Amino acid sequence: MNDRERIGERIREIRTEKGLSQLQLAELAGLSQQNIARIELGRYSPGIDIVGKISDALGCELAIVSV
Repeated sequence: MNDRERIGERIREIRTEKGLSQLQLAELAGLSQQNIARIELGRYSPGIDIVGKISDALGCELAIVSV
């Protein structure tokens, strides 16, 4: 799994944990539902600004951690 797919999967996990639909998340983040779907499927590589909007909408902090 590549980074784009891991980010999309994590966004989907958090979204579903919070009980949000893709459309609801899209509205909160100011994006289209189609963009959220492509990001979650790993078919679109979002820029940092878009990831920031999504993390704000999910009430999450964006961080880079060592593994």
